[in-house]
Amino acid sequence: MKVDDSCMCKCCFAGSPVVGLLVVALATLPLIGCVTNETTSTTRSSLHAASSFRTPVPKNRSFDGVASYYSESQHVASGARFEPNAMTAAHRSLPFGTRVRVRDLNTKRSVDVVINDRGPFVRGRVLDLSVGAARALGIQGRGVSHVHAVVLNK
Repeated sequence: MKVDDSCMCKCCFAGSPVVGLLVVALATLPLIGCVTNETTSTTRSSLHAASSFRTPVPKNRSFDGVASYYSESQHVASGARFEPNAMTAAHRSLPFGTRVRVRDLNTKRSVDVVINDRGPFVRGRVLDLSVGAARALGIQGRGVSHVHAVVLNK
């Protein structure tokens, strides 16, 4: 039987290739959800394993730049809950758990922080400090400050 593409009656439309594709697409739709969830959970566990692996960081590696602080967040990139008064900081590439001594070049105060987040995402800044670390350095009122940081390692 020949299918007439211009006809929209039940007999001609049911044999149309468009309907066949639609039936196949609808039949596989529930399977896509299963594959997506499985892939997502695998990706999450792989990312968790990768983030918990600690890459050695050279001791006494130092860097200078501008540090800022942040106070509003629910969770940090390491998976921990954000604690504003803890002595923590965000860095773009240092492994989570790395200890860093941060010295404010204006106030001459220093504080040891633990890297537990990623950032800052503002050009020219090297660290995002927690409110507690910013308060200890005396930069809370200014918002940003020039700092010298030294990686301490464990």
